[in-house]
Amino acid sequence: MASAIFPAGLLDALRQAGRVVFLTGSGVSAESGVPTFRDALTGLWARFRPEELATPEAFQRDPQLVWDWYRERRRQVAAVLPNPAHYAIAALEARLPETLLVTQNVDGLHRRAGSADAVEFHGNLFSNRCRACDHVAPQPDPELAAPPPCPLCGALMGPGVVWFGEAIPALALERAWRAAGEADIILAIGTSGLVTPAAALPDVARQGGALVVEVNLHPTPLSAQADFVMTGPAALTLPALAAAL
Repeated sequence: MASAIFPAGLLDALRQAGRVVFLTGSGVSAESGVPTFRDALTGLWARFRPEELATPEAFQRDPQLVWDWYRERRRQVAAVLPNPAHYAIAALEARLPETLLVTQNVDGLHRRAGSADAVEFHGNLFSNRCRACDHVAPQPDPELAAPPPCPLCGALMGPGVVWFGEAIPALALERAWRAAGEADIILAIGTSGLVTPAAALPDVARQGGALVVEVNLHPTPLSAQADFVMTGPAALTLPALAAAL
């Protein structure tokens, strides 16, 4: 069964790997029914563009408008559940010797599935961040009606996600880059390979001598350079991979 599903040599490479990095993108969460960033701009929001809402300038100009849009996104995401791909990644993390999960997703589904130490490149929808002093706090209630004041400095806290024009958090970038450079294998799962700087992580890993594995529904810019390519839904492929190991 394993030989019919997986490229030759992949299972042995994973069994022998000491350090493994998982890089996940929106394709993993799409299988849970998480709406894409632009899917949320329907109905009452159809007259807006993401660039008009997901920026520090927009929040400074009209914090309630931006908060209301993110409250709608929180409602949508709170209504979905982790899928088998999320659970399989958590199982693989527990089974392989040394792993790091780097995700471009802000939905928190990896944590809900049991991944305790996810590096969330773009932040988390269920946290808030103060742009004045950089304090971060959980925001589990998707129905909170207005942006709360920062308990440290009193400024309004916005959603804890990385907006257009903002940098990836330095600690997240440092951890991801270091892990990729030291990895034996990196698995890029459900990511387009187009959004930087996350798209550069497979190259960083390859330059350090790692094997590159891609799991995706469709070919991406990474496909031609990957050592192993698995085409298909992550929610089917990854549980089978975890079971085979």
